Formats: sequence, C-alpha cells, structure tokens
Amino acid sequence: MTMWRCVAAVLLAGTASAATAETFTLEATPQTVAWGNYDAAAKPVLRIKSGDTVVFKTLLTSSPAGLEKAGVAPDAVEPSLRKVFDEVKDRGPGGHILTGPVAIEGAEPGDTLEVRIDKVELAIPYAYNAFRYGAGFLTDDFPYSRIKIIPLDKKRMVANFAPGIEVPLHPFFGSMGVAPPPAFGRYDSAPPTINGGNMDDHSLVAGTTLFLPVHAAGALFEIGDGHAGQGNGEVDITAMETSLVGTLTFVLHKHELSPYPRAETPTHYIAMGFDDDLSNATRKALRNMIDFLVSARHMSRDDAYMLISVAGDVEVTELVDHNKGVHVMLAKALFTGKP
Repeated sequence: MTMWRCVAAVLLAGTASAATAETFTLEATPQTVAWGNYDAAAKPVLRIKSGDTVVFKTLLTSSPAGLEKAGVAPDAVEPSLRKVFDEVKDRGPGGHILTGPVAIEGAEPGDTLEVRIDKVELAIPYAYNAFRYGAGFLTDDFPYSRIKIIPLDKKRMVANFAPGIEVPLHPFFGSMGVAPPPAFGRYDSAPPTINGGNMDDHSLVAGTTLFLPVHAAGALFEIGDGHAGQGNGEVDITAMETSLVGTLTFVLHKHELSPYPRAETPTHYIAMGFDDDLSNATRKALRNMIDFLVSARHMSRDDAYMLISVAGDVEVTELVDHNKGVHVMLAKALFTGKP
C-alpha cells in the first residue's frame, strides 16, 4: 500500500493510538526554537510517538524594536519574543523563528509523516506586513522599506487593514517542515523544497492534513512563520505576519514514502511543486498530482493529465522565497466511486 492510498491506514492508526496518545505543549523559548534553518543534525527539543498531539506556541518574525518603531506599544510585544531575540545567538541562514525540532519515535528515511492540523489560533491582536528593497516581486517599483501594523479582530475574524478595508482571517503556518536529507546541511528556512518548510500555502488551515517525506531519523518537525491570512503569491515578501498557537497531531506511516510534500483539505487534494523557475515548479506540481491520481485513484496517466486540465486548479502559492511555489488543487467531489 502506498502513501497515496492511506485513508484506511490513517483511520486504523488513529484508532490504535487513541488510547495511549499524549498531548504536549511546546513553548517558544530560546531553548526550543530553531532560528532560520532546518537541519538533520539538530538536537530535538521534544520527543513524541506516533498518534501524539503537540500544542505549538510560535512567534512572528520581527524584532521587538522594529514592532515598537512601527507603532506597537511596548507592553503589547510578547515577552517570549523579547527573550528569544535577546538570548538566541545561533541564527541563520534564514530569518524565521521556528518552534522545534520535534522528533517522532521510529521515523526513518523512507517513511511519511502525516501532520493533522487540528487547530490554529491567534496569539496576539495584531499582525504586520512589510516590504523592503531587494525582496518582493516588484522590488524595483518600491525601492524603500515600509511596515504596516494591522489590528486583528479575533471576535469577528477580520483584519482592519485600513479604513473601509477588512480582510477575512484564515490563520495558517507559512512554514511547516521536517529536516532535509543530511547532505543538505543546515538548510535555509526561506526556500521551500522536498522537506516542506516555507511553503506559504494558505490552504493549510485548520482541518487540513499535510504529508511530508521523512529524510532524517526522527523526522525533526519544525513550525512557524504564522500568518493571519495571505493572498496567493505573497507578492511583497510578507503576509499578515503574526504569532499563532497550533495544535497538531502526528501519525507516522512506516515504509509508505510520499516522495514530495502534499496535502488534503476536507474538500480537495493538493499536490505541490517548488523550484526557482516558476515553470519548473508548475511541472513538478502537475507531475505530483498525476502520480497521486495514478496511485490512489487507479487512473491512467493520460486520464489523470486530462482530468487536471478540465477540473483542476493550478495556483501560484508564493513567488518571493527563492524557490517559487505552485500547487494543484483537485476537488474530492469529482470522485463518485471508490478508488
């Protein structure tokens, strides 16, 4: 049985582990964050078993001084953010503050880690959006820096972007990933790749399940880059950046390799592709969806290709993190029979 046909196995795994599963809370502290990298050599800050749930506290990626300069009151800056900025000296090569890594007992290369996104909650009542020269898709059009603090209305679940402009909130984590292969070394947290990471896919909200290939012992899962919401493309380099609390359940699938990150929402299958060339990223996403349809739905490659063309949606996830992201979405309602 392949990872692409794991629905029955998922249900069985969840039933088998329910009686013994534990729930852990992982705070964001100088001792429990990885600043700007995914690394197969990293030491885990928490060890769990398949079936366990972790409540992750995460931090936005901006300095306390920068937030205050932009208008955030000093007492509204999270003490945990101040502590991490003051005490964490081992940083880079990327800029994201990631909570983890978390090791899953028994995870080995060739396995797949299922990550159930049970809940995503706002941790603070504001977000920021910012751009700077040298980043963003239209950097030559905006050769300067700007930051905007955006109040978040948790009760109404809208962001007050500007007078007369409200943006619905759909919180999700821009970065969720496992360690890359050891040969990658300390991998920059910015470009998404085969380990997941900074995918910036706004479909990965609560209720979605992410599948990640395991490349290192323990998998070494990290999470961060909280977004209160984001448009596809994330064109100026940031979304509505904020701190989030995420509740995630982990299920390990032994010897069921999912060769590339993919996801499922309650209504759609999602195949992903990442590359510095947007055309190549699109090719990867399309091929990954075709492979899924052949394996999980027993379609011919010809019919799979045709089905994507007549019923799939190819969307640009993000354009600004070195590797571009593309995902292909296909509605589950298209399939009226069993695989």
